[in-house]
Amino acid sequence: MYNLLSDLSIIEVSSFVASPTAGLYCAQLGAEVIRVDHTAGGLDYDRYMLTKEGRSLSWENLNRAKKSVALDLRSGEGRELCVELAARTGQMITNLPEKSFLGHDTVKAKQPAEAPELVSVRIMGWHDGRQAMDFTVNAASGYPLMCGPEEWEMETAPPVNQVLPAWDFITGAYSAFALMAALRHRDATGEGSEVRIPLGDVAIGTLANSGTMAEMLYRKADRERLGNAIWGAFGRDFRSKDGKRFMVAALTPKQWNGLVEAFGLETPIAQLEAEVGVKFADGDRPRFEHRHRLFDLFQRVAGSHDYEALEARMAANGCTFERYRTAHEAANDPVLVADNPLFGPSPANPSGFEYPATRSFANLPAREPGDPAPAPYLGQHSEEVLAERLGLSSGAIGKLVDAGTVALSDKDR
Repeated sequence: MYNLLSDLSIIEVSSFVASPTAGLYCAQLGAEVIRVDHTAGGLDYDRYMLTKEGRSLSWENLNRAKKSVALDLRSGEGRELCVELAARTGQMITNLPEKSFLGHDTVKAKQPAEAPELVSVRIMGWHDGRQAMDFTVNAASGYPLMCGPEEWEMETAPPVNQVLPAWDFITGAYSAFALMAALRHRDATGEGSEVRIPLGDVAIGTLANSGTMAEMLYRKADRERLGNAIWGAFGRDFRSKDGKRFMVAALTPKQWNGLVEAFGLETPIAQLEAEVGVKFADGDRPRFEHRHRLFDLFQRVAGSHDYEALEARMAANGCTFERYRTAHEAANDPVLVADNPLFGPSPANPSGFEYPATRSFANLPAREPGDPAPAPYLGQHSEEVLAERLGLSSGAIGKLVDAGTVALSDKDR
């Protein structure tokens, strides 16, 4: 937690991954992010995996450091309160459809004269209004059909889906960036902005930005599957004598020379260079084009040594490598977690389960990062926010609670 955005308040009405991620990154840098949900919780409130008490670990981690207001968003009065909160605050993040009750123009029309012009960031499916989610836009991108063993045939082999919803997280990060850009523009001009970010455009746009789209159009065909090899460079997984799998990569002359020395392959590499007429230290292309011959040489050495010995040699030669871990191993790895300043002590999580929590990914050496904040209980800040933002009295809020329009903390549910 840093306080770089301590003067910024944001209303977030969202669910699942991309939209909550945008709010999370803002909150971790000090913004007051007020998440507004239906009184029973949003669509992601009970998202798997749940603790035995029924608390979602996904929800708990995507909503750290935020405040929570619970309104009956199926009722007219609840929706009006939500619109008024967004209108008075002046900044909102949502993945509700534009034609919902929280449309940009609807909120803008409710803004008081003293409020800053509305800046809204809306995460959509596709640019043409079709619904989408990470795994469906990934299918459209072409990436799943690039993955899999090298010997699989393109025409008959199945796709290989990525288990990480990468497009959601990229979209969330881009949305936070776009919000900051729109706010900077408003600071300079006084002009608000409606920002729409289609998840599908993030996927297909990344395909283009990476050069992959141009590559497909240039070659007039699909890229071959490479198994675990790195496209266009030297890198792959290898297996040690004691069965440990590890990944190596060499994209620079220094990395390449260190790897050759660590594996003791100077003579065999020189012989191969003489045979094929190249110098592998000259760049990625010769290493990639002759990768199969090189892979055989490196695997022969890897298979004759235990991983501990290989690790020591690679570390001594400044190689770029890492052992494969299961996710459970990674979560318990002291270098990755316990000794990593990214993680702080467990806050008082709604689940009651104690575990390391992340600070902001950004590391500002001159500033104290602070400890991670917990996610709120659903409705924990309803009374506080309605009083401070809308000026409602405790009596008025009490009547809304009695009517079921507002819900307070579900701590004791």
